[in-house]
Amino acid sequence: MYIRTMNLSELIQTASGIDHVAIAVKSIDASLPLYLALGGIGGEREVVAEQGVFVQTLSFAGSRIELLEPIDDNSPVGKFLNRRGEGLHHIAILVPDIRASLAKANEAGFKPLNSEPRLGAEGRLIAFLDPKTTGGVLIELTQAGATRARL
Repeated sequence: MYIRTMNLSELIQTASGIDHVAIAVKSIDASLPLYLALGGIGGEREVVAEQGVFVQTLSFAGSRIELLEPIDDNSPVGKFLNRRGEGLHHIAILVPDIRASLAKANEAGFKPLNSEPRLGAEGRLIAFLDPKTTGGVLIELTQAGATRARL
């Protein structure tokens, strides 16, 4: 059983801020026009095979949204869509040191879904916290400047 010795806001205060909000969609092609109409500037689409998703990143005046389309129904995002439908998938918090932040989160009672960081979009290192311990919201920790070479 996890016992929190700090709350999530205290953990986030040690971070650099929100990196992006990720939205699970059935089809990036079908969803993209809405976000472009809202003022988003589309970047390149990418395949993150390790996570089983296509990722389309959009910039909004300093903020970012990622549209996540599953490669197949058995990927984590595919299972999410089958259970809950399209919508908010996770909020990503930018941290300076993902391993230290993951350990700190674990010590604070926020159960990691990943014991070690994994590769995410843009080659960054990422790790998720169990939404059962974060008020029902899937939280991703992501390290700025982390690349595939640092895994």
